[in-house]
Amino acid sequence: MENPKIILASGSKDRAKSFERAQLDFEIIISDLSEDELKSKKLTPIELAKELAKKKALDVKKKMEFKGIDAIIIAADTLVEFEGNIIGKAMDENHALKILKKLNNNAHKFISAIAVTRTFEDKIISDYDITIVNFLDLSINEIKYYINTGEWKERAGAYSIRNKASLFIDKIEGSPSNVIGIPMHKLFLILKNEFNYNLLSKKI
Repeated sequence: MENPKIILASGSKDRAKSFERAQLDFEIIISDLSEDELKSKKLTPIELAKELAKKKALDVKKKMEFKGIDAIIIAADTLVEFEGNIIGKAMDENHALKILKKLNNNAHKFISAIAVTRTFEDKIISDYDITIVNFLDLSINEIKYYINTGEWKERAGAYSIRNKASLFIDKIEGSPSNVIGIPMHKLFLILKNEFNYNLLSKKI
């Protein structure tokens, strides 16, 4: 029996890079889920991230069922929490500036949730991780220089730890891969313990 396909239900370049660095064979299928309804509900940051990840996984699962393809579907959602408020992706450069000014010289929580399911199985497993990120104290001009790189686009908190932002991250407490957008150690354990799929041996 052939192993199932691995599907990353995300358009995030950073998550795809994480899978590539781990030398995983995977395909990308992006969910069509609208996040607005869930974001309007009064959920904690962790609850919101987990629910969004689950909905994305189930949306892509339906597509695999329709095609009759056996696949393990992995979805994720990431947000930043600062002083009790949820910070998502910046809408434009001005919004990115406001976000980064808030995070400047401060610590914030980077929350990433994952959800894993398999075609033709009812089970869906979700988990999350929290990493605390501390920024250096930047000048307004330095923040603007960073915004000009365009790294803020499509990234929670308006920055990417993998690239130029690594220059002004003072320290992180927790999983580095979580800040990239998917806690790989959590994914490894879920697949091994819940789906009997070992990413190291790549065998079911």
